[in-house]
Amino acid sequence: MAGTIRKRRRQGSSETGMTLLELVIACSILLILSTAALPLARFKIVHTREAELHRQLREMRDAIDRYKDLADRNLIRVEVGSEGYPPDLDTLVKGVNIGGGAADRKIRFLRAIPTDPMTKTKDWGLRAVQDDPDSTSWGGRNVFDVYSKSTATASDGTKYSDW
Repeated sequence: MAGTIRKRRRQGSSETGMTLLELVIACSILLILSTAALPLARFKIVHTREAELHRQLREMRDAIDRYKDLADRNLIRVEVGSEGYPPDLDTLVKGVNIGGGAADRKIRFLRAIPTDPMTKTKDWGLRAVQDDPDSTSWGGRNVFDVYSKSTATASDGTKYSDW
């Protein structure tokens, strides 16, 4: 009977726990799976930043268009030669008076100048109506368009500054 107890103890002890080989194999599988997930996480981060850049550009361009629309309807006093576009992005944040006479009210087009998700700054490239469409220098008279100053290439192969 003592022999059968020893035999059972050996069988029980060999079945509990993992061997070193099983542990190495499990760690290897986890390592392979984690290295496969890393590029997906990087892609997700880049894709999120690109979507944010699209949203920021659309928001600022919409604000410029709303300003231009009010200027074309003569509800905003504009400088001669500005073509009815805002003089700078700060004007869209500070707001302008619309209306006439005693019923003047101030309207703002942006809450704040958004941060470029690619450069992490609020320094955007600006274009005036008089500038070339692919110009990287601003004439300084009015804001017709905005673009990112990032020189990086997007996931679709285009430059962020061309968006």
